[in-house]
Amino acid sequence: MAVVSGSRRRPPTTIAGPTAPGEPAATTPPADPRAVRIGVAPATRLEGDPAFTFAPTPASAVSPAVDPAGPDADGEAGWADLLVDGVPARAFLRRFDEVRARLTEDGPHGIVRTAVLFGPVHLDRRRGIEIREVVVQGWRIEVELESERRAVLRERARRGAGAASKGGPVEVRAIIPGRVVAVSVSPGDDVEAGQQILVVEAMKMQNELRAPREGSVERVGVAVGDTIEVGDLLVVIR
Repeated sequence: MAVVSGSRRRPPTTIAGPTAPGEPAATTPPADPRAVRIGVAPATRLEGDPAFTFAPTPASAVSPAVDPAGPDADGEAGWADLLVDGVPARAFLRRFDEVRARLTEDGPHGIVRTAVLFGPVHLDRRRGIEIREVVVQGWRIEVELESERRAVLRERARRGAGAASKGGPVEVRAIIPGRVVAVSVSPGDDVEAGQQILVVEAMKMQNELRAPREGSVERVGVAVGDTIEVGDLLVVIR
């Protein structure tokens, strides 16, 4: 949980979804926009290390309380009500500076405090995730952070990749109106699942559109400056 507290950026907005030819544009699966998926990066991953989803509770992200373990000598008075893989938990993170922090958890065996050091955040643009180094009780770990909403979409795309490859090209269509501000691929380019292919500005926000599966770009249906509407064909990947 300490790792997520160090990353508070807004999850990306999904603007389009893959569809088979002739099918309506895909809709975004339901997911709490505040939720974050966390996993151990390959550099420090051990077999069996799970990924987990971390989110505030639907009712409230923070509730004031006094540390039940004793007097509030360190000024710690704000508990966060959390969901970890859907299981309620209570914790708070006290930041001493940009690097040093202490995580306090209200667990089944009472209050547990853990020293945490936060390293820099690196963005893996190809995969669309953040990688952060943390030191927990002296142990160095690299973790990957991704919005749960995007993780759900990526997993759905992977599940459908096999069927899509057999059924022909995948059409990516817009599900909200906007303006194309960047086109990152051209016909004939090879792309990997999750690779950025377009950037569309909608509601004064720039939203990245990523390839739903690996393949070759067969067609790019838009150019920089184009205005798109719901259902417009953006990219075809074979």
